[in-house]
Amino acid sequence: MENNKTDLSKILSVAGQHGLFKYLAQSRSGAIAEALDGGRRTHFDVKSKITTLADISIYTTEGEIKLKEVFGKLHEVLADKDAPSSKASADELKALFAKAIPDYDGDRFYVSHMKKVVDWYNELKNCASLDFTEEEEAASGQEEA
Repeated sequence: MENNKTDLSKILSVAGQHGLFKYLAQSRSGAIAEALDGGRRTHFDVKSKITTLADISIYTTEGEIKLKEVFGKLHEVLADKDAPSSKASADELKALFAKAIPDYDGDRFYVSHMKKVVDWYNELKNCASLDFTEEEEAASGQEEA
C-alpha cells in the first residue's frame, strides 16, 4: 500500500479550529486527530462539528463537484505553485475558480468558501499530498486494518 497518497476521508475540518487534521483513532468520547501542519495531537469531543474533506462538494451550474476533483482542477491550473492566500482579493479568488471550474455556481459558492478551499489546498500541498487515494483503495486499506 502506498503511504504517499492522501485519503481525504481521513482529513478533517473542525468548526472553530484553524487548519486541517488527520484522523488517528476513535476515542470513547470523540476522536483523536493530529494537525497536518505540526503534528500536534488533539482530542475532539462528540459535540465538535467534524467534517471529512471527502464529504465536501462545491456547487456548479450542473450540480455538485467533490472537493477531490476541485483540488485536481486547481492543481491543473496552478501546476506546482501555491494557490493565492485566503487573504487575496475576492476578484483574484474568483478568477482562479473561473479558470479551474468555469461552471462554479456564483450564487451558492461564495468567496468565503473559496478562501477555505485555497487554504485547504495549500495545506494539503505543503503538509500532505495532492495525490489522493481512490475510494476503492481507501476501502481496501480499511479492510486490511
